[in-house]
Amino acid sequence: MTLIKTFAEGDEVVGFYLVKKAEMKQTNTTPPKDYFDFVLADSSGEIPAKLWDASAVDKETYFPMMLVKVRGLVQMYRDKPQMRINRIRKSTEEDGYALTDFIRSAPIQPADLVNMIKQTAAGIQDSEYRSIVEFCIRKVEDRLMHYPAAKGMHHAYFAGLAYHICRMLELGEFVAKQRPFLNRDLIKAGIILHDIAKPEEMNAEYGIVTDYSMKGKLIGHISLAANWIIEAAIALGLDPSHEKIVILQHLVLSHHNLGEWGSPVQPQTPEAVALHYIDTLDAKLQAVEDAIDSTPDSEDWTPPLRIIENKPIYRMRT
Repeated sequence: MTLIKTFAEGDEVVGFYLVKKAEMKQTNTTPPKDYFDFVLADSSGEIPAKLWDASAVDKETYFPMMLVKVRGLVQMYRDKPQMRINRIRKSTEEDGYALTDFIRSAPIQPADLVNMIKQTAAGIQDSEYRSIVEFCIRKVEDRLMHYPAAKGMHHAYFAGLAYHICRMLELGEFVAKQRPFLNRDLIKAGIILHDIAKPEEMNAEYGIVTDYSMKGKLIGHISLAANWIIEAAIALGLDPSHEKIVILQHLVLSHHNLGEWGSPVQPQTPEAVALHYIDTLDAKLQAVEDAIDSTPDSEDWTPPLRIIENKPIYRMRT
């Protein structure tokens, strides 16, 4: 089967792919005609695809998170590859494929990632910080095994959230060693807690976000996590107004840095400043790495990346 990453203009493709998006639309012609706007995906990347002259039966047949067999032609539209679907059908059990064959996943086993997070939490020296972090981990431990870190910005794949946290912990260890004035326990706690409520914010299956939850839309993961810290303090018999609790909340509430990025306050402790830049560094570099990995081999430039101000990345060949 041909991987999406290897598609080139003019390729006639026959293969099985995951439907990541399926939306019925209408053309601007008179009279308008129905067509299906798909995003097809495999483990190497994704591609927009169009099924023109879609029927009412098609509308009731194809939905996100299903496998399909397609025959199509790869074309360029506004300098980006897309597929014109000529034939399509649902995958059957006899085809021998499973959804997990087509999803992108973190390069480390989810169980190993979650184990690293739990071991790091257990290694926090301050017992109150440690207890709060472990309380919050328990709220989402099962979902950490598969949840993405975002809908599309960065680490948007199976176990992407746990991978993001673990890579940040590696960066945090280096920064704390290089800058010993930083409180290492707070760096660890802030990294684990900063996105811990993402599984409550998003509805996801196989690492693909289908939508934001009601809580995600009305509250968001930053405020949810700050509330969990208070919940943990009360459950553990700690004073919610104690300086330690407020500091933990500040780490979470400020890690996006600016109000337009979702943070109600800016970083105002050394560890909060460090957390913001550790998070930013890992998110942006991972987005760049993922874009390079999923860009067709024939292309020198990635698509524009929203996380780096809509700039494309040039891939050196030497």
